[in-house]
Amino acid sequence: MNVSSPGDTVLVCPGTYPEQVTVKKALNISGVQSGSSDAAVVVSPTGGIVQNTTSLATGDPIAAQILVTETTGVNISNLTIDGSNNGISSSGCTPLNLVGLLYQNASGTVNHVAAVNQALTGNSIGCQAGLAIFVQSGNGGTSNVTISNSHVENYQKNGITGNEIGTTVTITGNTVVGQGRTNGAAENSIQIGFGATGKITSNVAMDDVWAPDTISDSADAASGILVYASPGVTVSGNTVSNTQFGIAFVSDPTSGPVAGGTITKNKVAATHIFDGIELCGSSNTAQSNTINGSDESAIHIDSSCGPVINNVISGNTINEACAGILVGTAAGPNSIGSNTFFNAQNTVLTTDRCTPTLLAARPANTSSVNTSSVAKSPKTSPARP
Repeated sequence: MNVSSPGDTVLVCPGTYPEQVTVKKALNISGVQSGSSDAAVVVSPTGGIVQNTTSLATGDPIAAQILVTETTGVNISNLTIDGSNNGISSSGCTPLNLVGLLYQNASGTVNHVAAVNQALTGNSIGCQAGLAIFVQSGNGGTSNVTISNSHVENYQKNGITGNEIGTTVTITGNTVVGQGRTNGAAENSIQIGFGATGKITSNVAMDDVWAPDTISDSADAASGILVYASPGVTVSGNTVSNTQFGIAFVSDPTSGPVAGGTITKNKVAATHIFDGIELCGSSNTAQSNTINGSDESAIHIDSSCGPVINNVISGNTINEACAGILVGTAAGPNSIGSNTFFNAQNTVLTTDRCTPTLLAARPANTSSVNTSSVAKSPKTSPARP
């Protein structure tokens, strides 16, 4: 790639490539078929993956398998990025963050990529590292990346992430699969956070379960789709299942609000401990979603983020939940229109907790649950390298 000119196309033949790659100019990088093989795989170098950049937000060290930085027009397709044998130990939870594909102050497209096994060795409890695909802006720079038709699996912390002001991500048509019940970190399949903007559409997000979690813990639950301190994000047409929050919109007093977002036409199922859709912000719309099997509520207007107001909830179909719609006691005026309920212990409940009666029947891959009647604050756990 060093000898390529900006705008060139780099064709990658099938094979295994044990290296870390840095891209600083516009290129089209694509795996190609040769004979019966179509797998160009970037793997860990001998000796492991080492630091090659730092976070634009925190300054912490990052070890990226493919780093795209300070450029535009970098389009990557038909590549596998495998983080196995990365050599980064979770012992002591060092700040070194493993990333499969990283765009920093850079733009382009990611299409038909597989990013797998971005997890630390040892996988000790709570290490907040291991991102499969990450887009980040900082120092006045911008990033605009479309991630589509890709497969992400076995990440430690997050599958696909767009963070920081200046970042715009379009995340569409991907399949993002967590580790299931794990002690490694509270995973999120897809996250837009800390002032980034974008759209999350037509993805499958599943199997994000932080094993030690209980209803009374703080700030450690796993989410299928998390929008954290980012306004105006669209989440539409996704399928989310086997998570602790299905889709969560969460404001933060330091990092900023979640407002003006939309959650429409999603299918959310099997939300363990918490809520199918969590609204801890104002002026968001949750409309025409189908939500099945929520331990606590199908939709929660959560006032622990402040006097949440002007949220609109209508046209949703809810089947089996402790509360179909749970409205926090400190919530301000919100609009709850016509919704359809089946098998809900309560349809609309004004309180801060709903104690499920069906928890004992949940499958073994759910977390342990403390059903004491306590007020719950948002327990999402965003990634911020």
